[in-house]
Amino acid sequence: MTEKRRVTPADLFHSPASVLAFGFGTGLVPVAPGTFGTLPGLLIVAVLAKVPLIAYLPVVLTAFVAGVFICDLASKQLGSHDHGAIVWDEIVGMMITMIAVPLSLGTLLLGFLLFRLFDVVKPWPIRWLDRHVDGGFGIMIDDVLAGIFACVVLHGVLFSYPDIAGWIPLSY
Repeated sequence: MTEKRRVTPADLFHSPASVLAFGFGTGLVPVAPGTFGTLPGLLIVAVLAKVPLIAYLPVVLTAFVAGVFICDLASKQLGSHDHGAIVWDEIVGMMITMIAVPLSLGTLLLGFLLFRLFDVVKPWPIRWLDRHVDGGFGIMIDDVLAGIFACVVLHGVLFSYPDIAGWIPLSY
């Protein structure tokens, strides 16, 4: 395993793809970059809150497909597969977590916690994919699956406890 070098602001501004791959700079945080890197995903979800599902899904799909290329370029730039500073996959995973979820402070917080749980713990087959699939697709796919797992659990929680969706609704 190669040692991962520290990512600098110069790396961030290497290209527009780097700005995205490093989560607009959140991936440069030295502690828990994946957690901090998920935060722009929350902002994107909030901005897209009023977008109908039929329009939200193509945005998520586009972010995923672009992410395969963005993350691949960033990993080559850093000379390291799935460097911790590459967080576009966390952003997309958070967007997936919130598919068809009514937006409130409660659902955002629960979605964030569930996504981070699945992303960190990596239950099967997430861990297997993380270890065996390379390139930009490999960087993206484990977070996509963590987002799907989190989305399913979140919908289950909302089915059982629908009041969570009412915790400080985010409407504008």
